[in-house]
Amino acid sequence: GINVRALVVINPGNPTGQILSEENQRDTVKFCKDEGLVLLADEVYQENIYTENKKFNSFKKTAWSMGCNDKDICLVSFHST
Repeated sequence: GINVRALVVINPGNPTGQILSEENQRDTVKFCKDEGLVLLADEVYQENIYTENKKFNSFKKTAWSMGCNDKDICLVSFHST
């Protein structure tokens, strides 16, 4: 069978600037923690948000706000800013 080892999330999306809600991010972090998956967060386009009432939250910030640390989840964040 297939042995899944990681989950890749692109947030915000390119080219639309669509971002995941904090609830979606918490669900993703919990899923990766529960399943022992590496979370690869592609956050390169964090400056490309085109909706005024939306705010970017990094997956690291979300994970830490949930009380997760490096021992709980393996999180790799890619960003250029």
